[in-house]
Amino acid sequence: MKFRLHDIAHCRAGDKGDTSTLSLIPFDEADYPLLCREVTAEAVKAFLGRTIRGEVTRHELPNLPALQFVCTGALGGGVTTSLAIDPHGKCLSSELLEMELETGTGL
Repeated sequence: MKFRLHDIAHCRAGDKGDTSTLSLIPFDEADYPLLCREVTAEAVKAFLGRTIRGEVTRHELPNLPALQFVCTGALGGGVTTSLAIDPHGKCLSSELLEMELETGTGL
């Protein structure tokens, strides 16, 4: 059985130039190890690949607990030059929360 990230976490987005940052925070701290295991930089890049043209780097923040993804080449050149409908990349946080995981992975 599958579930979506929005069932166990929320996400915030930020931007600087052509880089978007996505912070993924579980509702329940007990789900943090599941997020660390399943939501890799590679998985995020594959899932958001039609938008993110550069690299995705993941940072683990266990004391919060949260994961932060730094996504380069994600904003069509940056807010002041982009013709994108969402030049700040705020929709990327909602899009990431649509990622599916398998219930057999630990939920």
